[in-house]
Amino acid sequence: MLSIIIPTLNEEKYLPLLLEHIKKQDFSDYEVIVADAGSKDQTVQIVKEYKHRVVKGGSVAYGRNQGAKAARGELLLFIDADNIYLPEDFLSELVSEFKKKNCDIATFPLYIDGNRMDKMAFKVYNWWAKKLQRFKAYATNSMIVKKEVFDRVGGFDESITLAEDHDFARRASKIGKFRYIEIDPILVSARRMEKEGRIRLYSKYILAEIYMETFGPIKKDIFRYWKKNKQSEPDNSDKVAVGKKK
Repeated sequence: MLSIIIPTLNEEKYLPLLLEHIKKQDFSDYEVIVADAGSKDQTVQIVKEYKHRVVKGGSVAYGRNQGAKAARGELLLFIDADNIYLPEDFLSELVSEFKKKNCDIATFPLYIDGNRMDKMAFKVYNWWAKKLQRFKAYATNSMIVKKEVFDRVGGFDESITLAEDHDFARRASKIGKFRYIEIDPILVSARRMEKEGRIRLYSKYILAEIYMETFGPIKKDIFRYWKKNKQSEPDNSDKVAVGKKK
């Protein structure tokens, strides 16, 4: 079984898009676990309407760890609530390729519903993650891992303030096989870029990578990830057709 784990906090605008695309998958051997950090909107009610499980969340790392503890599957898929489009064969192809490549942990292409700068940035990131897969693991917000590997590395480090996903992938890759699986991409909302500002956000990612390479995991609050300003409205992103891989 595949356990899909989604951390949430006030995601009533975006989560239904993701859950609907999961529902339309041509793959049925899965469960969905939402780790909610105390949403004040309709997030939890939406999850219950789709008949999925809800566990107590908190920080992103804590929520993912709690979801993994509750998981019944031997494979864990971590995705964010603003991953708003999944090709209908996404889960079946992901699991098939994961097993075919004999992976222990893997990531996959991400496509963004943003402007030219965003698309270029994600294109570069996907290329970089693919080229370095045999030397260094890059996995941002979306990855699949064997539960036994997750348990062996102790899950996500909840003391990390930024890039806990990269840290987890790199620790897991030291005891298991990491690969970048080339399948049709999932679509990510550009809301983070719109909230923080593109130049500021991409600069922060670059500085964070330099910090990690120099000093190790980021455990100080030197990069503020989420601003308390108005969340952008979702558009018709669930209707966007993501092109097939060449």
